[in-house]
Amino acid sequence: ATARHILVKNPDDIEKIRGELAKDSFAKVAQQFSTCPSASQGGSLGSFYPGTMVKEFDAVIFDPETKLGEVVGPVQTQFGNHFIVVDKRSGV
Repeated sequence: ATARHILVKNPDDIEKIRGELAKDSFAKVAQQFSTCPSASQGGSLGSFYPGTMVKEFDAVIFDPETKLGEVVGPVQTQFGNHFIVVDKRSGV
């Protein structure tokens, strides 16, 4: 799969970021607000297979009900909260 995400460490920022996503591109919001090193690439995580990411992340990415190109989240993991966009799904 290929996906992008925005990592939000502070739960108080979730609504602000949700508002930004409603009016700006995912990549731009990721660059501005994500606390993950992937922020500089617009949140891109590249290609990966099931089991590569934490289980909460995989559950969204590899769920056939998750629509490609749509923002999902926030999804809580041990790292914080994530807004996720699945660009391509394979390996399921």
